[in-house]
Amino acid sequence: MTKTVCIVGCGKMGSALLSQWVNGPEAITVVDPAGSDVPDGVALVTDRSEIADDQFDCIIAAVKPQLIDDILADYVSNLAAGGYVLSIAAGYSAARLSKLMGDASVIRTMPNLPAAIGRGVSGICPGPHASDDHLAHAQDFMSRAGSTVTVDSEDKLDRVTAVAGSGPGYVFEIARAYAEAAMKQGFTEDEAREMVLGTIGGAIAMASEPGAPSLEELRNSVTSKAGTTAAGLDALNGDGGLSTRLHDTLQAAYDRAVELR
Repeated sequence: MTKTVCIVGCGKMGSALLSQWVNGPEAITVVDPAGSDVPDGVALVTDRSEIADDQFDCIIAAVKPQLIDDILADYVSNLAAGGYVLSIAAGYSAARLSKLMGDASVIRTMPNLPAAIGRGVSGICPGPHASDDHLAHAQDFMSRAGSTVTVDSEDKLDRVTAVAGSGPGYVFEIARAYAEAAMKQGFTEDEAREMVLGTIGGAIAMASEPGAPSLEELRNSVTSKAGTTAAGLDALNGDGGLSTRLHDTLQAAYDRAVELR
């Protein structure tokens, strides 16, 4: 029997995931007041009243955490018996969401933006009353958008949020600063972007090869003693400043996730 799914909200992350989920067997309905574009085969309504008392096997909370209290409670009657709630909202705890939804089964997940091209990394954490079947469906659902890691606590999921959920933002900012530095070496914006993204992409591809050496070994393999790379690396992280800054970056994101619980 085809599972029915209702996505409440469809912002950037919801749209990114939907672009991959639409390839599965589920019948999907999106409720989004903004009337976002949805792929062919997905039903779109702009108000909950349009689904009336329709029942869904899975309701996906894809609104901002601060809006959940005001919006999701209206969907209690739309969750089918034996169904579950899948939340992609950062910070909002599974226990709070379960209570809000009438003691429903809840699973939290934290995806990241490359899910839009099937290259996302998503953390998954089963919450109150979640069954093995619920977890299996959530894992299958999220794996269509990339790789997944299942964790056993929401604290660990908040740490996944800090590392992977927010991670693309860090990478884009590093690439932006890298390209800006290349432009200061006399290259045009297009030239700098092509070189920087090509270099980052090629390095990541090498590190991702099966049986690839450790990241430290790969770094050392391109670092000749007293050479240009060694000089650049010394300026980049010779004093450990980059390592400290990245640690502080993840800690700040984790701390904010904790505040949102």
